[in-house]
Amino acid sequence: MNNQQQQQTHSTEALFQPYTLGTLTLPTRIVMAPMSRMFSINGVPGEDVATYYRRRAEKGVGLIITESTNIDHPAVISEPNIPNFYGEEALQGWAEVVRQVHEAGGKIFPQFGHMGIARPAGSLPHPEAPSLAPSGLDFDGNLVTDPMTQQDIDEVIQAFVDGAVQAQKIGFDGVEIHGAHGYLIDQFFWEKTNQRTDRYGGDFIKRAQFAVEIIQRIRAEVGPDYPIAIRLSQWKMSDYQATLFDTPEQLGEFLDVLVQAGVDIFDCSTRRFWEPAFEGSPLSLAGWIKKLTGKPTITVGSIGLDSDFTMLYTEGTGSEQKDINGLLERLDANEFDLVAVGRALISDPDWAIKIRENRNQELHNFTPESLSTLI
Repeated sequence: MNNQQQQQTHSTEALFQPYTLGTLTLPTRIVMAPMSRMFSINGVPGEDVATYYRRRAEKGVGLIITESTNIDHPAVISEPNIPNFYGEEALQGWAEVVRQVHEAGGKIFPQFGHMGIARPAGSLPHPEAPSLAPSGLDFDGNLVTDPMTQQDIDEVIQAFVDGAVQAQKIGFDGVEIHGAHGYLIDQFFWEKTNQRTDRYGGDFIKRAQFAVEIIQRIRAEVGPDYPIAIRLSQWKMSDYQATLFDTPEQLGEFLDVLVQAGVDIFDCSTRRFWEPAFEGSPLSLAGWIKKLTGKPTITVGSIGLDSDFTMLYTEGTGSEQKDINGLLERLDANEFDLVAVGRALISDPDWAIKIRENRNQELHNFTPESLSTLI
């Protein structure tokens, strides 16, 4: 990237202002986006994981949202080295992560997810467990398993709640629920994968009921002041063109039920943060959600990089650094409150401090090799 492209024409100071949400104050507006790294051997986060997160907190990341962690359900995930959020050894590992991030001055949320039917049948670490699907349908609409029973639903909800209770006990500063990218909660949101006729299916409000019950139950356990975030997206890993909502009005009705259930923060996952969410307005998804709810929003998607993450999977290539002037313009306009950085922070733990000190020439490009180690 040339010097002209790298030059920042807007002040970065807005990124480094504290942000207060209720009783929680973040030291900066920069968030580390949740990204699976699979370095927790047999589900236990070790010292290398604690150091990985600590380094980002030391260098200006105000809030870390961990990689998606495994709630206590056998069909939750497809890889044995994604970290568990249950069991004494794993929880002790997470307690050390929290200690180190706090010692470095940062705040940290765990993310809780469940793959649902995105999990290939027979996956480790529990190959015997059948994958779950709201209606038994895969992403192509094929019936591949039985629809989830009420007992299945109750067990998964309880596992999310148990994770949140443990997070609060360990000292995490809040929690995030993964409701995006075609994972289980999003499979309930999406009409293509949710064709249930009970209270968990129907129109887009009824399809939100599974998430609503998870959030309500967590809120009842953690109290009124403990932050609950939810990650939402239109796109799915199986379909980047998918949409849950065609209009801001639909989105607003959907968001209202999540706010009433207890959501404090919306993590708005897009592949490119600057793209309009709906025709006729330049507002991003984060911008619309903030406008419709008044709640804090996190923007994310190719921040600081010149291409989105799909290039890694389609071309096997990385991304080069890009200036963040457009991001700063939108932040100055209060389109969103917090800024989540993903791949740029994988390849360069010092990304935030380099941005603050205008050391753009020192920024690292993201390469596929960046994924092979924790630095």
